[in-house]
Amino acid sequence: MSRHITIIGAGLVGLATAFELTELDSECSVSILDPAPLSGASHHAAGMLAPAAEMQYQQDALVPLMRQSALWYPSLVRRVALAAHSDPDDPHVTGFRRDGTYVVAADSADRVHLAETRDFQESFGMEATQVTVRQLRKSEPALSPNLSGAVHISGDHQIDPRVFGDLIIGALKNRGVEIVKRSATPFDVNPDDVTIVANGLGASEFFPYLQLRPVWGDVLRLRVPAELDPLVTSVIRGFVRDRPVYVVPRIDGGLVLGATSREDGRDQPLVGGALDLMRDADTICPGIRECTIEEITAGARPGTPDDLPYISIDDGTGAVVSTGYFRHGILLTALGARVGAALAIAGREGAADPSGSADGQTSAAASDSVADAHEALEERLVKGNELLTRADDDDAPELTLNDILAATDIHRDV
Repeated sequence: MSRHITIIGAGLVGLATAFELTELDSECSVSILDPAPLSGASHHAAGMLAPAAEMQYQQDALVPLMRQSALWYPSLVRRVALAAHSDPDDPHVTGFRRDGTYVVAADSADRVHLAETRDFQESFGMEATQVTVRQLRKSEPALSPNLSGAVHISGDHQIDPRVFGDLIIGALKNRGVEIVKRSATPFDVNPDDVTIVANGLGASEFFPYLQLRPVWGDVLRLRVPAELDPLVTSVIRGFVRDRPVYVVPRIDGGLVLGATSREDGRDQPLVGGALDLMRDADTICPGIRECTIEEITAGARPGTPDDLPYISIDDGTGAVVSTGYFRHGILLTALGARVGAALAIAGREGAADPSGSADGQTSAAASDSVADAHEALEERLVKGNELLTRADDDDAPELTLNDILAATDIHRDV
């Protein structure tokens, strides 16, 4: 039970996974390897926790994962804040806000798109309430009176990844988790240790068979002048000439505008992308003209062919793979962290338990029997399912570990 667990990657998923490891076993020895924590996709992300608004056609298998992760988020935030000796109900501390989301349409064609999207959301049991523009502007008066339609999604929220990431780091320090600021090497992934690889696009350096690709997004961060703050209080998402845009308010008076989506390999923000975002945001919320620009950045999201993440066990090393979260990395952090931690602890306990089956030990030592390897994996999944439900939750899991791994298997056909 004293075996060490190494996590490669200190983005939000990696950090939250480390925290969940300490929740499952307070004596767990954990270290995280990353030369620059919170500098990848988590640094650029707006942090929308939006299982309804993020729904897209032909991504049906993603919906249960997003919904499960959203259910687990309040518990994760609360437990992290308490471990960091902070107030779990203070959004300045956690970055977590439950102010809901409005999705708006700029013109009549966008209104049709909005209605079709709402029908799709409701077909999965998501709540999306149509509101008039007058009702919308009563709640958010800074929005344009010329909008063509609006929907309110009360269950879609937001978290500031930078604030929450710093909070997790504080909680991990309190629990003795070491963050080592260096790059990982192949020697850090081996069958003799338990490793979780959660470094986004970098995971393909260790497992070249992973079909990961960088999908770049331009993001702007603005500062609202004091006399206009808050410009908006809810997350505002919109369709403008069929282009998606979002305006995400921060508790400190900031705004995040995003995000473009391109696969051109250019790692710097583009003028065209920034212009489109500002024009479209201005169409739905003209008050942004009075804001100042603080940042324009471009971040790479780790995409997969079917836009589902990879959360699974590598056959050769026994390492847990947790990557490929694409546009949903922040939303899926709660799910990825808990599943990754459960798989890692189950693997460690299975290897360390002297009462384990001889077949399982033979498989771990020799890996030359397909039947034995399969039995060892099944035992790991059974243990993982037990661990998945152990954390303190307001909501019981809707999905089992097997349900989740069926959708996120690294060897699935895509």
